[in-house]
Amino acid sequence: MKKIIFLLVGTFFSFVVNAQSVIGAWEGYSTSETGEKLRSVVIFADGYQVLTIYDAETGKFIHSNGGTWKLDGNVMTEKVEFHSDNPERVSTEVSFEVTITDTTLQIVGSEMKLTRIDNGTPGKLQGAWLMSGRVRDGKEQLRDTSGPRKTMKILSGTRFQWIAYNTKTKQFMGTGGGTYTTVDGEYTENIEFFSRDDSRAGASLKFNYSFVDGNWHHKGFSSKGNPIHEIWSVRD
Repeated sequence: MKKIIFLLVGTFFSFVVNAQSVIGAWEGYSTSETGEKLRSVVIFADGYQVLTIYDAETGKFIHSNGGTWKLDGNVMTEKVEFHSDNPERVSTEVSFEVTITDTTLQIVGSEMKLTRIDNGTPGKLQGAWLMSGRVRDGKEQLRDTSGPRKTMKILSGTRFQWIAYNTKTKQFMGTGGGTYTTVDGEYTENIEFFSRDDSRAGASLKFNYSFVDGNWHHKGFSSKGNPIHEIWSVRD
């Protein structure tokens, strides 16, 4: 009995270590058929992940997909919630073997090898969030985050990405991302790609942020110059 308990504890400990080690942001580079230098960035938060490919020089958006993930030993299983190219992939699962070190993540049998950008720190906002409401004219307007239409934002220690999608219709509505900083209550996004308008790449947006009852309040001006006050809730 003691041996069995030891094996179970050892297996659980291995899972925790491996799962913890994948949290954060990773990057890899490749060359397209027409010669562009492509950058792939993957962000892993607790239970959720997103992969995006874009032109490293121009910021032109190429592809994004993501959803939930779990790691069992060295086998990662991902369930697709959104896919910019192939909506039929939504709700499907894929499993593959990975090799993870402190600095690299590689899919076994694939040429895809990623290098760690960060391990989830620093960053008070690290994690997966769902837009759960807005404040208009001083009044909160909350929305149900359990529905199929979602706007999710995933942050590592240094990188962010938002994704708008619908798990029922399988529609991918847009995404954008890049790096971010949090200093003295000010949250700054430095945009590296924006699927709806590639010309937004290179722009920076500053917001005030605070936490109210565990929710992230995000207040400032959108990329179009419109005032916004968004409420984001941690995704379970």
